[in-house]
Amino acid sequence: MSDEKLKVTDKRMFTADGRLKEEYSFLAEPRVPSAQETEAEPLPPPAAAPAPPEVKAIPPARLPPGYPDDSDARLELPGAPAGFARPTFYDLVSLLAEPIAIYLGDLELPTGESAENLEMARLHIDLLDVLRQKTAGQLSAQESGFLEDLLYRSRVRYVQKRG
Repeated sequence: MSDEKLKVTDKRMFTADGRLKEEYSFLAEPRVPSAQETEAEPLPPPAAAPAPPEVKAIPPARLPPGYPDDSDARLELPGAPAGFARPTFYDLVSLLAEPIAIYLGDLELPTGESAENLEMARLHIDLLDVLRQKTAGQLSAQESGFLEDLLYRSRVRYVQKRG
């Protein structure tokens, strides 16, 4: 055996009681709208017109001129406080990653039982990988790093459990 010491660092996003760890607190901070967003006038409601053309194969960057863009659409949640921040990419990734810990058996169900199911864990890890592939080149460096790190840690934990 060597005299080197092994350092183990817990990089999970949440504490055992479900609170967000301090190093991930930036994810919980509400997004402040830019000056452009706060000064923009709302678009008038669309007139009764024929349905817009189908744009299945046209990427958003190449929409026809005058085609409605929903990038400023606001998510309104019933009972949400005024100024409630829109969901972010981090919210989406966290939502997709949540079941992984449950299916790996790292989190217990409220009943105290384990829901370990490695095949379901693998499915959710693969779904995150699909998201990574489909958003390649579209994410900020921080978003891409967050997703890559989460995928790496999930895969390592899956391999540890699989044996």
